[in-house]
Amino acid sequence: MFGIFKNKSKEEKLQEKYNGLMKEWHTLSSINRSKSDEKYAEAQEVLEELVALQKN
Repeated sequence: MFGIFKNKSKEEKLQEKYNGLMKEWHTLSSINRSKSDEKYAEAQEVLEELVALQKN
């Protein structure tokens, strides 16, 4: 009934984490290239987890 009390699934949590990392990556891409690359790599790891979770 109310979305306030609904617990998020692991898939939803991973998707939010991925979106946040991609936003950070985009912001850092014009400021600090090495940190940008680190965030992108971290986002790719989360994406792989998300894809594996969706396959199951």
